[in-house]
Amino acid sequence: MNLSCIIVDDEPNAVALLEMFIRENTSWQLLAKCYDAREALTFLKTSAVDLIFLDINMPHLTGIEMAALLPPTTRIVFTTAYSEYAAESYSFQTIDYLLKPITLRRFFTALQKIEDHFSRPGNPGPAPAGEPAVVSEDYFFIKSGRSLYKVLLKDILYIEGEKEYARVVTPDSKLLVYRRLKDIEEQLSPSFARIHNSYIVNLARLDAIKDNQVFIGSNQFPISEKFREAFMNRIKQRVF
Repeated sequence: MNLSCIIVDDEPNAVALLEMFIRENTSWQLLAKCYDAREALTFLKTSAVDLIFLDINMPHLTGIEMAALLPPTTRIVFTTAYSEYAAESYSFQTIDYLLKPITLRRFFTALQKIEDHFSRPGNPGPAPAGEPAVVSEDYFFIKSGRSLYKVLLKDILYIEGEKEYARVVTPDSKLLVYRRLKDIEEQLSPSFARIHNSYIVNLARLDAIKDNQVFIGSNQFPISEKFREAFMNRIKQRVF
């Protein structure tokens, strides 16, 4: 079966082992090896894949968080050293769940499940070559404890950075996430703009700009010199 796949894992040894298993035992096309989720999401904007071997415990963006951003046609085999994520992983399009260290025998079991899945009537076959897998820009999930909370991008008023944390603010909630503002900025849609080292604002929610200040409802934010020119150039495109 001619499937296309990628490996997403921050452990080079785990990537090398899976690559060897795939190349020596299947006719699949291994299109990329990505060492964090952000690299993988960038790759998926321009390339379609049928299957992702996805590690769960990765810095910046976990495998569970990345899975929530994938289109529903993308199938996943989760790889992890921790069995407690098994139940949560099956809330996505999961074909199998491989516990590390992955043995060849266990890989063969997964291989059979994967090929059975794609050959089953009613399931999508391999994606046409060159068709990009589009990552949703309408929402993302924020992890808090063992829960994932869905946040619609259109509902976000602003995002405030606090060293290694960021606070995502909507009219109804303030969710704290353990990610740097820069990392979050890379995953946002073009409707968001950085105006300060500590602030990203939703342009659609912006009420006014006055004296180097941005106003969103009762909130007021400074525009720093570092971001002012790029921000005002975007605003000028909407000035009548």
